[in-house]
Amino acid sequence: MTSPGAPVVRLVELTKRYGRLTALDRFTLDIHEGEIVGLLGPNGAGKTTTLRTLLGLLKPSGGSAEIFGLDAWQQPVEAHRHLAFIPGEFAVWPQLSGGQILDLLGTVAGGYDKGYRDELVERFNFDPSKRGRSYSKGNRQKIAVIAALMTRAPLLVMDEPSSGLDPLMTAEFQECLREARAEGQTIFLSSHILSEVEAVCDRVAVLREGVCVEQGTLAELRHLHANTVEATYTGDPPDLDGVPGVEDAYVADGVIRLHVSGSPDALLKALAQASITGIQMREPSLEELFHAFYDDSADAA
Repeated sequence: MTSPGAPVVRLVELTKRYGRLTALDRFTLDIHEGEIVGLLGPNGAGKTTTLRTLLGLLKPSGGSAEIFGLDAWQQPVEAHRHLAFIPGEFAVWPQLSGGQILDLLGTVAGGYDKGYRDELVERFNFDPSKRGRSYSKGNRQKIAVIAALMTRAPLLVMDEPSSGLDPLMTAEFQECLREARAEGQTIFLSSHILSEVEAVCDRVAVLREGVCVEQGTLAELRHLHANTVEATYTGDPPDLDGVPGVEDAYVADGVIRLHVSGSPDALLKALAQASITGIQMREPSLEELFHAFYDDSADAA
């Protein structure tokens, strides 16, 4: 296991190439005990490549991936003793019942909490008596989720884990992740579902074409981008020319819409010179941040 303060997951300049194609380019990330870190990006961004390399399924072209100080490629068996994995697509044994599949996966993992397994079966409204061939995609995914959580592994690695789950089950799954974090488990979650990442993750890393374009807490990422301000007024409009931090201002017909970065003090003083009847300011959502990262990167390219 790691020494106190050492990261549970450490990616250092992690690179993966397929011929001339660079699927992952010098990705560096530390994940510490008790954190939930989200990996965001559309298809082809490098998320699955990152996880497969971390799991020791792909050999890095450069850099390294470590789990509890163990090299993922050189020591995969030892590393896997400390983790459980939830894939986005889970194939089941058609002749085995759901309960038999869970028992088998738990045994392969080296043991599991049977009481917690039963609790999860109830919470996810899963029928373990049916044969594998009869399960829908959502129920197959429930098997993968329950099988991973019931091990209480120190590290949970997830690739689109809520794929196929309905909204109620997704909410239950997110609550399970929060409980796991409270127990000190560490979670590395790859997803393109922005609301899910925003709901449970402490930090986020955003990948674009194999490159990490940004990482940090949601609060840190929001500070990099402008807040949205909407206001209404009567009489003469306020003079917003030259107000620091104001961008994309629309002022007409009693309506004000704009973005402001940095401190809003100067903007509020300018608005106070007019007859403002209503004002609303909000931080960008994760979805807006996500698109901003991609738009900014595309502009730079």
